[in-house]
Amino acid sequence: MLRLSEVKLPLDHPDSDLEAAIIARLATLGVPAGDLIRYTVFRRSHDARKRADIKLSYIVDVEVRDEAAARKQLDGQPHCGITPDMSYHFVAKAPEHPEFQRPVVIGMGPCGLFAGLLLAQMGFRPIILERGKAVRERTKDTFGLWRKSVLNPESNVQFGEGGAGTFSDGKLYSQIKDPKHYGRKVLDEFVKAGAPDDILYLSRPHIGTFRLVSMVEKMRATIHELGGEVRFEMRVDDIEIEDGKVRGLTLSNGETLRCDNVVLAVGHSARDTFQMLSDRGVYIESKPFSLGFRIEHPQGLIDRSRFGKFAGHKQLGAADYKVVHHASNGRAVYSFCMCPGGTVVAATSEPGRVVTNGMSQYSRAERNANAGIVVGITPDDYPGGPMAGIAFQRKWEERAFELGGGNYCAPGQLVGDFIAGRPSTSLGSVVPSYKPGVTPTDLSTALPDYVIEAIREALPQLDRKIEGFAMHDAVLTGVETRTSSPIRVRRKDDFQSMNVEGLYPAGEGAGYAGGIYSAAIDGIEVAEALALKLVPSRAA
Repeated sequence: MLRLSEVKLPLDHPDSDLEAAIIARLATLGVPAGDLIRYTVFRRSHDARKRADIKLSYIVDVEVRDEAAARKQLDGQPHCGITPDMSYHFVAKAPEHPEFQRPVVIGMGPCGLFAGLLLAQMGFRPIILERGKAVRERTKDTFGLWRKSVLNPESNVQFGEGGAGTFSDGKLYSQIKDPKHYGRKVLDEFVKAGAPDDILYLSRPHIGTFRLVSMVEKMRATIHELGGEVRFEMRVDDIEIEDGKVRGLTLSNGETLRCDNVVLAVGHSARDTFQMLSDRGVYIESKPFSLGFRIEHPQGLIDRSRFGKFAGHKQLGAADYKVVHHASNGRAVYSFCMCPGGTVVAATSEPGRVVTNGMSQYSRAERNANAGIVVGITPDDYPGGPMAGIAFQRKWEERAFELGGGNYCAPGQLVGDFIAGRPSTSLGSVVPSYKPGVTPTDLSTALPDYVIEAIREALPQLDRKIEGFAMHDAVLTGVETRTSSPIRVRRKDDFQSMNVEGLYPAGEGAGYAGGIYSAAIDGIEVAEALALKLVPSRAA
């Protein structure tokens, strides 16, 4: 098929206008109007660079009668090309009577879920170990923190079926390179599990929390049907390594599970697991991450700033943003995990600490927009070895717990007061969405001085990019500490640990992804590497 890009039309165009625009573009390739057989929309986005004239932009794949003749005209024609083959092909197939032990996947977030699914689809019957509960039970425990200030350290926003991505905006896009089109496999599997078809063509697709719950359950059922096994409330407490090779795992119920190939997909908050791996000599290194706050504005303010007179248009939905400021102290301040029409959520997994994150439903219909406003941190800021970053995160999470009142309420401050350097004693027109609640206070001691200084400088500057960003009543809620893992479990080109054969560090926790989409893709890549190790002569 032929791929045509940059097909632009007004927001309210009729369907017939898209076909007419395709026919006009094909005419430049010498294709008569009657030779168009069919077309499908591969991608739809909007171009809002001119707020007074926002347009929809399409990439379409078309089938024509004499494609060979059209292909000869492609050279020199802008925005025309050949549709790549994005179908997924399994790299291996397990033998009917394997002589190797079943592979084990630790963790059932997006990375572990897709690693397990791919291994099951290739016939390897994986065992998936998840320290938390099944997704619906986990949701009840999470609401227990939000509504009653009761934390279950093993079942919360971070731990349980679906991983941290279950309680998020459900974004399904990334800036990672994907030459093998693994992302299409991710989207296809999500649609099979019940995601809306529009994630296949929207430029910035998302799902939202409630839809993710049922989708994760359906994907688990598929793994079971293919011979895989999922064990919940099964934390891995130790790993047996002999002669530089994985030999087994000790589980929280005391069981020893014999295995020699393990996918480590534990997420960025499995701090006890990281410590255990370090104690066992697995090669781990420090890596950069970010610290900051959540900021909330009225969603209507963001819509008007981004879309002008088109704010609220059904084709545009709730507006998002991405901003950055390079502060005079050398720090980069940037927006992180922006959630249009969403809520700020309690995301701690450890008692006596407060952590914030953002979440949206598919409708993105809540009154506020929220995003992390965070500052880059490097290992130079927390010297002391690979585990020092975790201690650094914990320090500020404990401080937030203290400032919030010691009851899992979060400390908050009006943006106007924060910029002016005075405590907030009450809240204004922007009602914060964080539950159990927000305690007005002074955030100047909630994070390192250089972070506070950089954010305080950035907010008025960001107001020049998004009018109203520094409005007095906008709310800062602290703290955002788990933007990414503070460690990296280094791996070789074959995806195995640098010094432990059979251990496959994967996903966000191991330092190789950031978000649902990239974590799922990493899970696919790791599953393929493991499969090819087990059956190198049995390529599918």
